[in-house]
Amino acid sequence: MTRIDVAGERPYQVLVGRNLIGELPSLLGGAAQAGVLFAPPLEGLAQRVAAELRAAGVAVLPIEVPDAEAGKTLDVAARCWDALGGANFTRTDAIVGVGGGAVTDLAGFVAACWLRGVRWVPVATSLLGMVDAAVGGKTGVNTAAGKNLVGAFHSPAGVLCDLTTLDTLPPEDLVAGLAEVVKCGFIADPKILPLVEGEPTAATTPSSAVLRELVERAVRVKARVVSADLTESGLREILNYGHTLAHAIEKVEGYRWRHGHAVSVGLVYAAALAARAGRLDKETAARHRSVLELLGLPVSYRAQAWPDLLATMRVDKKSRGSRLRFVVLDSLGRPSILDGPSDDLLADVYREVSS
Repeated sequence: MTRIDVAGERPYQVLVGRNLIGELPSLLGGAAQAGVLFAPPLEGLAQRVAAELRAAGVAVLPIEVPDAEAGKTLDVAARCWDALGGANFTRTDAIVGVGGGAVTDLAGFVAACWLRGVRWVPVATSLLGMVDAAVGGKTGVNTAAGKNLVGAFHSPAGVLCDLTTLDTLPPEDLVAGLAEVVKCGFIADPKILPLVEGEPTAATTPSSAVLRELVERAVRVKARVVSADLTESGLREILNYGHTLAHAIEKVEGYRWRHGHAVSVGLVYAAALAARAGRLDKETAARHRSVLELLGLPVSYRAQAWPDLLATMRVDKKSRGSRLRFVVLDSLGRPSILDGPSDDLLADVYREVSS
């Protein structure tokens, strides 16, 4: 098992390894009750989590929520809070989120708001959850206006990245999660890229040493960034590389697209935008497409969707007034901000990379 420290006002550890469920009670020491949020496909794992907690003397309140993005709504969060109230949850009790990024985002938001903040632990069961959503304390739900526009920064008591859960993850979901890993390679840890390029099959094999190294490297990137900037007031913004367009695609698709698929397209777009703006060399920009295609990830989106995408990006969290802001690269491993690019430039680049 590997322990990765996340520093800050409320430091915690990310545990990466196999068969880690037994570590959960130690992260919730002193809790009399734990609300365990889970979606139907993970009921079996949630029952195992509940059994570990009960064996440690913690009463368990199972809370089933809708799967994927359908569970990330205020209505679902309100149902969770009603359940906590009915069980007389106190400030010393805790929330456990068992699932992918959507469930852990919801669990963290429920925990952040209940009694203005109770302990919580994400048990990440998807690659995307392990390397992105579960680490860093960003919690939230979606609204009609966009993705993750309502939320809170609320650090967990710890994070479990149990790699055995990847053994049964659908291959398409595993590959989608690698988009966030590739992102980390471009913004902060270039050693990730040759690992993927040299052994793409191993990178998509749940039990491989290569995938474990990729997970640990991506988690370390995020841990370093959020340790320095929990509330996205500066450095943390680099983690949004590729996400401005990605979140717009997700909203236009009604959240039917996988987050990693949208991020993959967003990375290609951001790289092309940086190249056209004279910030990034063409070879590194082209490498985005080649690495992502090697994994079988999408690298383009519908050409006719541009007007809707642009309108959606204008309400993105990274916008400042009427100006759009994009995380771009000045070179490999050197992210920066492109502030206020012209609509003509944005449209020209989109035509270049769209399908």
